[in-house]
Amino acid sequence: MSDILYDFGTGRSDPSTFPTEAIQAAAVKVIGEQAEELTRYPGGLGHAGLRTAMARREGEREGVELDPDHLIITNGSMQAVTLSAEALQENKGDTVLVEEYSYPGTLGAYRSLGLDMVGIQLDEGGMRIDHMQQELERLEGEGRRPKFIYAISTYQNPTGFIMPQARRQQMIELAARYEIPIVEDNCYADVHYEGPIEPALFTLDPNPDHIYLGSLSKILAPGFRLGYIYARPPMLQRILARRHDAGSNYLASAIAAEFYKDGIAEHAAVTNPVLRIKRDLTTAGLAAELEDICAWSNPQGGLFVWVRMPDDVDRPKLSQLAAEHGVAFLPGVAFHYQNRNKPFLRLAFGHLREEQIVEGIPVLARCIREARTSNEPRSFQTLFD
Repeated sequence: MSDILYDFGTGRSDPSTFPTEAIQAAAVKVIGEQAEELTRYPGGLGHAGLRTAMARREGEREGVELDPDHLIITNGSMQAVTLSAEALQENKGDTVLVEEYSYPGTLGAYRSLGLDMVGIQLDEGGMRIDHMQQELERLEGEGRRPKFIYAISTYQNPTGFIMPQARRQQMIELAARYEIPIVEDNCYADVHYEGPIEPALFTLDPNPDHIYLGSLSKILAPGFRLGYIYARPPMLQRILARRHDAGSNYLASAIAAEFYKDGIAEHAAVTNPVLRIKRDLTTAGLAAELEDICAWSNPQGGLFVWVRMPDDVDRPKLSQLAAEHGVAFLPGVAFHYQNRNKPFLRLAFGHLREEQIVEGIPVLARCIREARTSNEPRSFQTLFD
């Protein structure tokens, strides 16, 4: 097996845009000024300065005012995913609604908690509300009202699609009708390339049971292990009651708070144009190499391109061929809520160098063609037809 030459599997931002000097200066400053605080446990809500910075971040983007005391700093967004699920779960086997294809970390956490996931079909606008309504009616008839709906409504992972505002409102209304909380994961919102920015669900929904999740991994660096939860009382207290770790990383929080004290826009203006170029290189490579047999997303933000392959691709053979040629990707089975091996794959482009994308897509394309068991023409036009 070859070493990985083209790692389209790992989802993270461009290392070259990491603000090394600014982070170094912030670290020196906060260690000098907050040394005593570093000797204490930060507490359940976490670093006050970072909560203030993240409240400002969300407020500026969403046009609303957030109370920093309703924010919980977490050790990465996955702790936010787990804490919110534990707060809403009552028993093993409780039902939750998820996207049919969703973030593997969330799916793994829900499986570990013993939650029974019901997948809602996707199209270019995210979760299909007609299918959600069908499933809610079915579950209601079985006496299985879901404990919550988990949705990545902006730059959905893995598809990259955005849920339009009208559909967001429909989902909110449907959830209210069945009295089901929504857990909104908006961790990719700042990785924006073009087009309108749809409002976060919590800005459209006054329901205090709504839970909102954010992250610094996608716009700054995953190594900081910083995420956050926005929840209004009494849901805030329910989530805090599930926390047993005495708070998140104070030093990382203090550094991030100092770095972002003037807002996030300046840093995003550096990182996002670089990522947009890489997205364009990825989709251009797919168009040049696979337009006759595949379909793919062209996301307006986020870090991923979702690719649909012909049904006759032998997926185990593709994985073997790709590994032999130094190409890594994540197969569709990793994202399916029931681990079904459908003919999809996700390409992450953020951390690759531009030349790696240009060289790697043709190698992957050859592997896909070699893994086919026929030469039949493509039987679909889009990702979802």
